[in-house]
Amino acid sequence: MLAPITIRYSFRPAKRSLITGEVSDLFGLPEREPPHIVAENVALDVRPGDVVLFTGPSGSGKSSLLREAAKQLGAADAFALELPDAPLIDALPGTVEERLALLSGCGLSEARLLLRTPGELSEGQRYRFRLAFALASGTQARMPVPPKWIAADEFTATLDRTLAKVVAFNLRKLAGRTGVGVLAATTHDDVADDLNPDLHVKCSDGMVEAERRNVKKKTCRSRTSYGSRTAPDPTGRTSHGGITAATTSPTPAA
Repeated sequence: MLAPITIRYSFRPAKRSLITGEVSDLFGLPEREPPHIVAENVALDVRPGDVVLFTGPSGSGKSSLLREAAKQLGAADAFALELPDAPLIDALPGTVEERLALLSGCGLSEARLLLRTPGELSEGQRYRFRLAFALASGTQARMPVPPKWIAADEFTATLDRTLAKVVAFNLRKLAGRTGVGVLAATTHDDVADDLNPDLHVKCSDGMVEAERRNVKKKTCRSRTSYGSRTAPDPTGRTSHGGITAATTSPTPAA
């Protein structure tokens, strides 16, 4: 459980100048006004190894909550880690099979991509590699203090929606396999079912609602029943931009 989170932002600039004063006068902003409250003593039931998803429209406070949670948990920012100047397959620890599984799970399974360096990738490909690299960094014993948590703001924002859902589904499996906790924030809540978070934090209109997944896989009391979701039956494979994803087999007629 995190310490209660309170986040308030003042509408007035911390450092005032002639220009900021001119803008305030131009738009008729008052000299004094109450701060904007993003969260007031919000208690989040975050547990070791959890996958936590923060969703909400732009400006709803989801990123602020993620940053505060990441600060308390000592999470590593997946998009701030310094990437090595080495082929992708050489940049991760473990056996070749373990490296391939991690890269494939994050959407990088094409052989030629695995031999490129991060600097040679497109923005979308580099984004996916950052997720893989961040997950791997939490399991590398040679690191001084391997992070137990990774934070990913604007999760899957740069991906098309089909690819985003597949990456979310695979990240859920990878997080469970590695034991690394994940804090993710996005305006696209269409990935919620595939990411299947342990804790879903919804932000909107100054309200914060947290729903915890029912670990017993029974119908939960929340509006979205995460426990009722079943994984696809891996009877076939479909390629989505470098990802090989399982497809669901048809249900036989009665």
